[in-house]
Amino acid sequence: MSTRTGAAIRAHLETWRPYTLAYPGLVGLAGVAADAGVPAAAGGGHTALEVLAAWLCPTLGWLGGHYLGDYFDRDLDAIGKPQRPIPSGRLSPGTARACGLGAVLAAALVALAVNWPVVVGVVLASAGIVAYSRLLKGRGILGNAVRGLLTALAVVFGAAVAAPPRQLPSWHVLPVAFAFLLHDTASNLVGTLRDVDADREGGYRTVPVVRGLDAATRIAAVLYAASVAAVIPYALTAAHPVTGAILVVAAVVAGAWAYLSLLRTPRPGPRLALRSHAVLVGERLVLAAAVIASDWGALPALLLLLPVLTASLLIQRRMRTRHEFPPEAQDSAVVVSPACGDAAPVPAPRM
Repeated sequence: MSTRTGAAIRAHLETWRPYTLAYPGLVGLAGVAADAGVPAAAGGGHTALEVLAAWLCPTLGWLGGHYLGDYFDRDLDAIGKPQRPIPSGRLSPGTARACGLGAVLAAALVALAVNWPVVVGVVLASAGIVAYSRLLKGRGILGNAVRGLLTALAVVFGAAVAAPPRQLPSWHVLPVAFAFLLHDTASNLVGTLRDVDADREGGYRTVPVVRGLDAATRIAAVLYAASVAAVIPYALTAAHPVTGAILVVAAVVAGAWAYLSLLRTPRPGPRLALRSHAVLVGERLVLAAAVIASDWGALPALLLLLPVLTASLLIQRRMRTRHEFPPEAQDSAVVVSPACGDAAPVPAPRM
């Protein structure tokens, strides 16, 4: 393999953010599980093709969103994250745009093959991706909420793909979709905490830019608490309440650690924000698995969760810091305490 080919492959892998790719598919399966109500077995009577489509469509849409998001953010990334594939020149804007549109088209084709009316959901999600990246990302809480809405659509979309043709998903899906809307609005807001300087320079009026880091952290924590409050009643009234409740508690423990670390720190710095968001990337996998476990039972949920959670945590450790921070910022690591936040830089281990 030539050096140029290897660099191109690496640029695409970085754009994929592989530590996040399991999440949309798991959320789609949570939609299937919630729509099934009280299924007799994993899958709730759905065919393997329908379940596969409910996983694959949101995953392809998510992948397309990464490409298109990086395409629309290329000027902003040139300010704060010049090491990323497009501003560094390792991936051309045209290639990113083509790959993003190709992934969205692939999602539409899967929907057409399994349950053709659901292709409307692909169109709505695509419009949401463009609206978020192009227009709303820098418009405060509205941008964060649109990002959360995309995950809520993935829940409904997963349920709709696996539903009988021309039949809407059941109302059981709505509290789950609402919980993930709140959850990802909160986690997206946490993500903005590490980009304040670049966002301000780029003219983005995010919540931490306009209202400050402390206010943004408190808003995110309230939204997260509301998302948990929305999902708990669902988990406790589903077919397997004990299993679902155990996983909800596990997710809440991780989420509480992430948010308390931020709340206890005056003006949390970008590295603490990234560390907390990295925890939330794993926590949301557990929360999605909790919904699946509530309806399908422990074994299917754990078989899905454990490998993707392990992979996500390991890949984040290898890739994420260099994806989020320029090379000069990677030459030092920050010792972080939940009580004191960003401390003095110390030499970073080479990985």
